[in-house]
Amino acid sequence: MPATGPPSARVEHPLFARLYPRQRAVADRRGAEEHRRRLLAGLAGRVVEVGAGDGACFALYPEAVTEVVAVEPEPRLRALAERAAELAPVPVRVVDAVAEELPLEDGSMDAAVVSLVLCSVPDQARALAEIRRVLRPGGELRFYEHVLPRRQPLRLLLELADRSTLWPRIAGGCHPARETESAIERAGFEVDRCERFGFRASALLPAIPHILGSARARPDRERTNAGGSP
Repeated sequence: MPATGPPSARVEHPLFARLYPRQRAVADRRGAEEHRRRLLAGLAGRVVEVGAGDGACFALYPEAVTEVVAVEPEPRLRALAERAAELAPVPVRVVDAVAEELPLEDGSMDAAVVSLVLCSVPDQARALAEIRRVLRPGGELRFYEHVLPRRQPLRLLLELADRSTLWPRIAGGCHPARETESAIERAGFEVDRCERFGFRASALLPAIPHILGSARARPDRERTNAGGSP
């Protein structure tokens, strides 16, 4: 059954939502579109895309995908995603929901996609638990995320930005100091493949480490032994 709980809080990042499409287009020209194309390659069946933004992934889904349920809580970005859905090569349904409360039945999805969103969800562990819940046994999580650098001084710089009140406010809730690959594993997923590389989303930004890969949920017994919640 879908997760239950209090109604989702309204999510609004008006400044970020106005700037994001232009920033995303710049990043696409520098290689981000190709990263997303690789992220989605080979998917089939029903897919939930968590944090769909302005719908940049929609045009890249392979024809074997029978439906995309695209979750986007920010109103301005969701409106752009609805327009992009009309032009997508596969059926896309855009819904107003948050990652921590996906409006989907248990085990109802063949795959889940997260693209530069796990940095900004308020509760990363809960969002990953929800993704785990809605995936069928053997379902796949595809991820493309920026992560905390291993080396200084960039690591310290991003840690300071993460602790500030200003950066998350202007960057749509982004927390640049998250160790997302580790979080995926703690949530009960086994990473099948993970490529780590530096990427400059614009000429004004440093090369930030990104990860691109896939994972599958471990059986419940293995999750419990690994310290995850059943």
